[in-house]
This record gives sequence, C-alpha cells and structure tokens, in this order.
Amino acid sequence: MISAQKSMAAFTSFSFLRNYATTGRIVAIVRASPRLSSSPTSINFLTPNHSRRYLCRASPTHDEEAAAKAAAINADNGAPTIFDKIIAKEIPSTIVYEDDKVLAFKDISPQAPVHVLVIPKFRDGLTQLGKAEQRHGEILGQLLYAARIVAEKEGILDGFRVVINNGPSACQSVYHLHLHVLGGRQMKWPPG
Repeated sequence: MISAQKSMAAFTSFSFLRNYATTGRIVAIVRASPRLSSSPTSINFLTPNHSRRYLCRASPTHDEEAAAKAAAINADNGAPTIFDKIIAKEIPSTIVYEDDKVLAFKDISPQAPVHVLVIPKFRDGLTQLGKAEQRHGEILGQLLYAARIVAEKEGILDGFRVVINNGPSACQSVYHLHLHVLGGRQMKWPPG
C-alpha cells in the first residue's frame, strides 16, 4: 500500500513538473530520489548533477499551491479554460446536470465520495467570485440552485458542502468560476 502511495505521489509530482516544463517555467530533468521520505504522500526530487542535494520537495499540498499560483498568472487573459472545452464537449466528462446556463459534472480528482463541479456556461468575466459584479447576481443564484439539484440527484441533500476557491491563496486552479459540491461522507469543521 505504501509503495502504491509513493508511486502515486511520484506520478502526481512528475505530472506537475511535466506540466510546468511545457509552459517554460521549469526546464530541468529530475529523477526521484532512491531514498523516499517516510511520508507516503511526498517525494523528494534531485537534479541529475546534484545527487545529494534536493531540488524541491513536492507533496500534494505543495503541488496544489504551486499549480494555483501558476494558474493565477494567466487568470484574466481570456483564453479558453479546460471548463470551456468541457462545455464545448471537446473533453469528455460525466455530466450530472445541465441547463441552458449551467453545467455540472463529476470532478476527475474527487475529494469526497460525491464531488461535482458546477460552472456557468458563459464566463462573462467571472473568472473567480472576487470578480463578481451586480450584473452577475442571476447566474450566481442559478449556480447555487444547480448545486442543490446536484445534491438531490446524487443523494446527498441531507448533508453536503459547497465550496468556491477564490484566487491562489485559496488554491483556485481554473479561472472559470466554479462551485465544488462535496458530500457522501461526514464533513469536518473547520474545513481548511
């Protein structure tokens, strides 16, 4: 089990670094350290020329924070996001609910037994909740109502959480406003 977790951590961290390499932010070849840390959720990386010195220590938390900071750099450039591609059906997803203004689909990296993302089909400047204006009031209400419909469809209406990550400090990684509907297990407080 621990070996599988370390392999997953290595894959997650490698994917993170590979994604950065394609954006030109990191241009280095790394290899996993033969001496993995005692924590099954982290892995140490070494540069080929400095086999005893750590280049970085990546863990899921570190990866999320770094990915959020990287995503924030291009947050308002108007380029299509992965969510725009899901809306256009260019990328497959498991749709839970859809109407003319809202789309809800299962998260590919669920953090609870039920984890559904609810997004507006038209961004209209809503890259994050902090960019909301009075004119967005209707769509914001529709997103919350869609979250309730999703909870009912998924059988978690008796207990669910709605989360909106706003900006890099909240680990927002896609700059297309979205709600996370989480449930199917006991939620804890405080959440963060």
